[in-house]
This record gives sequence, structure tokens and C-alpha cells, in this order.
Amino acid sequence: MSLRDTRAMPVPDGLDGMRLDQAISRMFGLSRTGAADLIDAGDVAVDGSPRGKSDRLKAGSWLEVTLPAPAAPPPSEIVPQEVTGLSVIYADDDIAVVDKPVGVAAHPSPGWTGPTVIGGVAALGHRVSTSGAAERQGVVHRLDVGTTGLMVVAKSERAYSALKRAFKEREVDKRYHAIVQGHPDPSRGTIDAPIDRHPSADWKWAVVSGGRPSVTHYDTIEAFPAASLLDIRLETGRTHQIRVHFSALRHPCVGDLTYGADPTLAARLGLTRQWLHAKRLGFVHPGTGEYVEFESPYPDDLARALELLGG
Repeated sequence: MSLRDTRAMPVPDGLDGMRLDQAISRMFGLSRTGAADLIDAGDVAVDGSPRGKSDRLKAGSWLEVTLPAPAAPPPSEIVPQEVTGLSVIYADDDIAVVDKPVGVAAHPSPGWTGPTVIGGVAALGHRVSTSGAAERQGVVHRLDVGTTGLMVVAKSERAYSALKRAFKEREVDKRYHAIVQGHPDPSRGTIDAPIDRHPSADWKWAVVSGGRPSVTHYDTIEAFPAASLLDIRLETGRTHQIRVHFSALRHPCVGDLTYGADPTLAARLGLTRQWLHAKRLGFVHPGTGEYVEFESPYPDDLARALELLGG
């Protein structure tokens, strides 16, 4: 029998004042419905007592959450899902290039009941490679649920092998745009700092001595009074890499409450997630051998926040 996973931790400063269901959703990668179900089932306590899903948290309060046992491994057959806002901007026999909306995971995982990229691609009539782990078929790289923009999904087996190798060998040009708080100094530079699990909060990641090598290059596109719009190139692809690196510099992505962003600024800009977008993706096509490159426009919430910053 699988044991349930109980976690206990203080409420981070960045979640001060947030609704309990929203905080649980952000911290554990659950849908808001999934978080509310845990609260309703009595699997969430704050300072030792059950609370309502609309109750507001206070930084430093003690949070205990009992997560459901991991689901059985998903079947090898991909289940199509209609995913609102997901579009395939390019497809051929080998690849599908996807513009991912917010709130969508790359693939199924324990505890995630929401939409996925591979389910959405299948629902649009595209074959997905059967290579890789059962729950990650066709997925050669990922974006966070709260990050929008470009992903490439392998449709053929040769594409999966070639793209996995290209990502591993750092032959893929991954460009992100992010708005971070304040003004990084220098305005153009490289962050070379190892990343691993946070030592006291295992739902997060952190710059940790002895962690996995992680390198981020950035350049300031435009500086505003309270924040900066950056162009970012990833040399490595660690989980939450951009968010962790800029948080470590004390310039967190605007709206990223998990990694220390100012909730007041996020509210002023109407943001409910980090301002981070996978803007451009370039790689050698696994079938033709030619270099291809794709770009994605900002989604409405990020475009609106950028306009408010510049106003």
C-alpha cells in the first residue's frame, strides 16, 4: 500500500495574504480544484487547525498538507484532451511546435489533474512519439505550468532521439523574455550558479553549493522605474532555472510569489503568475537537417502587465 505524503513547512513571505486554495495550488503544482478538494477533505491544516479554502494565510504560519498517494503509472496510450488556448504553430511528420498557454503542464504527473501539452497535441490530431517514459512520450523539454510560450513535441521516433540529444548537448537556442523586479547590475551578464532542491522547502529549488551546474545569460531590453524586461538565453535547462537564478540575485520575476516577488506589484499589474514567456525556440530540424526558428507573441496577461509598467 502506498503511504500518503505529508509535508510541513512555514508559509513563505511571498504567500502572505494569499487564499489558502491558491497557495496550495502554487506550492504543490495542483489545480485550484485539486487544492480545494484537499482542504475540504481535512488534509490541510494551518497552525494545527483546519481552515477554509478562502481563508488568507499569514507568513510564518505553520502549514501541513497531506498529499494523495502517487497515482498508478499512466497507460502508455496518450489520452487526447481539448486544451483551451493551446495552438500548434508548426507541424510535419517529425515535430509539432506548440504555443503553450498558462495552466497547462507538459505531461501527466502524480497529483496533476489538469490539461497537458501532449494530451492537447493528440486531441488536435497529431501523432506523438512513443519514445520516453510512459507519462512523457514525445516530450523532450518542459515549461512550468505557470510559464507560457514555445515547446517542441517529437512526433517520430527519430525526432525524439535527435531532439533529446540536441537539448543534452546544448545545441538548442532557447530564448525567454522575463520582467524582473528592479534593475540587474550589470544590465547584461551571465549567472553561473548551481541549482538543487531547496534545503528546507522541497517543493522549491535554490542555488545550492554542490548542485547541478546551471548557466543563464541575460540582456536588458528595457528598464522601467520598478522593473526590467530581459532577454534570457538558457545554456542549461534546470527546473525553475530562470526563476531561481533571478530570485538569488534579489531580482525575482514579477508575479513569482513562490520565489519572493512583491505581491503588491503583481496585484497592480493584474498578474496571478510569474511574468515569464518562452519567446523563441531554434534548433536543427531532425528530419531535414536545416535550422528552424519559431517565435511566440506575449499572451494577453503579460502584454497588459508590460503596458501598465510602461504607462
